[in-house]
Amino acid sequence: MTQPVIQALGENALILNTGANATLECQQRLWAIAAKATHWPYVSDVVPGMNNLTILFDPLATDGAQLAEKLQTAWDADLISQKAGRKIEIPVIYGGDSGPDLEQVAIHTGLSPAEIVKRHTAAEYIVYFIGFQPGFPYLGGLDPKLATPRRSEPRLVVPAGSVGIGGSQTGIYPAASPGGWQLIGRSELQLFDPGFNPPTLLQPGDRVRFVASEVLA
Repeated sequence: MTQPVIQALGENALILNTGANATLECQQRLWAIAAKATHWPYVSDVVPGMNNLTILFDPLATDGAQLAEKLQTAWDADLISQKAGRKIEIPVIYGGDSGPDLEQVAIHTGLSPAEIVKRHTAAEYIVYFIGFQPGFPYLGGLDPKLATPRRSEPRLVVPAGSVGIGGSQTGIYPAASPGGWQLIGRSELQLFDPGFNPPTLLQPGDRVRFVASEVLA
């Protein structure tokens, strides 16, 4: 696996960046380091991302260079965090107004809309991390045949619950927001609620399967 680059991110933060394509093994190594770093002295926060990990620390109490060496040592230890994760099924209405880009994905991939739905619902996805907006899951495991570039012109408003494809990733918008992913369906399942404990339905390591409740022309 590629050696990471560890850089300062301001005076009180370091980022470990693998620069690699997103893989489950890479994310499992980042989860393992994050679990250890949470308990390091003077580390105030640990934020796993896609192919990277950011740690925030007290610069008056610890030295950033020493902390960078500690991060490198943790990476070299080759630890893996195999989260058991929960299995969660997400009902989706594909196509029509719920998935206005299904036809565009069909044109790009050369597959029929029905075949796209079949392949999208056949896979079991792993939540790599939560980002972009509260509760937004970046899911690994998309069938490579379904990979489709983002829209050339992002939408100003993507409805909450929209299921999209962006490159080799698939994910769900928990709340209405601007967005450029290709929208193939929509779910009524609520992914984020500040009243939940925890507030996000999905967590890194969870396993997700989409279920077609309806397919519209």
